[in-house]
Amino acid sequence: MDPAERRYLEDENTPTMKVIKGATTGLAAGTIWGTIVATWHDVPRVERNVALPGLLRTLRMMGNYGMTFAAIGGVYIGVEQVLEHRRMKRDFINGAVGGFVAGASILGYKGKTISSAISAGAALAVTSAVLDIGGQTTRRDTGKEYYPYTTKKKSTVDS
Repeated sequence: MDPAERRYLEDENTPTMKVIKGATTGLAAGTIWGTIVATWHDVPRVERNVALPGLLRTLRMMGNYGMTFAAIGGVYIGVEQVLEHRRMKRDFINGAVGGFVAGASILGYKGKTISSAISAGAALAVTSAVLDIGGQTTRRDTGKEYYPYTTKKKSTVDS
């Protein structure tokens, strides 16, 4: 294999890698969220020596949430990357359309009504547009650098 081709395939910013990372992050976040929801709601009381049904319900719920979040992440990033390459622009519209398609297709399929699909798509589109317009950060750069250690020398005072 040519070294230039290998570098292209190993590049972390290809659209395929972004989709894989988005889906993987969604899977991890959804699995964690499914665990939390399972402990709050659906797991029945564990009776004496009968823990298996509760464990199976928890695992099923973790998988359900994990796959839903993975699908949302993959569809969102995939649509955003396709639009970015087609439009030759990188702006908030790509993310908003990606959010709408992900919300309408994945969450609309789970909701099984057109109104739930449109409202879920609109909610994800607005959220994505607000984050993209706002700079995708919750922290402002003040120019200060924070180190996990001190950079100033301590004076040694002999007592």
